[in-house]
Amino acid sequence: MAAVSDPSITGVAADWGELFHRHARTVFAAAYRITRSSADAEDILQVIFLRLLRRPPDAPVLADPAAYLHCAAVHAALDCLRGRVAAAWVPIEAGPEPAAPGGDGGDLAEALRAALARLAPRTAEVFTLRHIEGMSNSQIAGLLGLTPVHVAVLLHRARRQLQRELRSFRGGL
Repeated sequence: MAAVSDPSITGVAADWGELFHRHARTVFAAAYRITRSSADAEDILQVIFLRLLRRPPDAPVLADPAAYLHCAAVHAALDCLRGRVAAAWVPIEAGPEPAAPGGDGGDLAEALRAALARLAPRTAEVFTLRHIEGMSNSQIAGLLGLTPVHVAVLLHRARRQLQRELRSFRGGL
């Protein structure tokens, strides 16, 4: 396959190095904003670009590499959060004593990331794109092939579930 001046994602990227240099910072930043871990964001960056190298030569061309890579970073970061939640699970008998309600109670940001990891995958993706990545509902709809109304419904469900979970974190307030 010949190199092209504007690389797109095909079976094998025409100019993989340029594609990496053009989009690596964005992929890393999106992953970091969600995971809040440089090590996890670096791992996600590597995994995403290794997947690109492994795409079969007859894979369909993706028209918007930036959008594809951004969504891939969000998906991978949410998977990483889900993995953290699963790894931290212990039987209640073996766990530490719960913190007093209304007290320090742990880190709210970590509680939010854990609650986000428990959302349905599409709902978590839409919430993350809207509230962490700062996209508009119409941008999200276009990116994910949804209607703006469907995006709004998913955001409403996400907010409701997160509010319920975080209410218990704050001691029922």
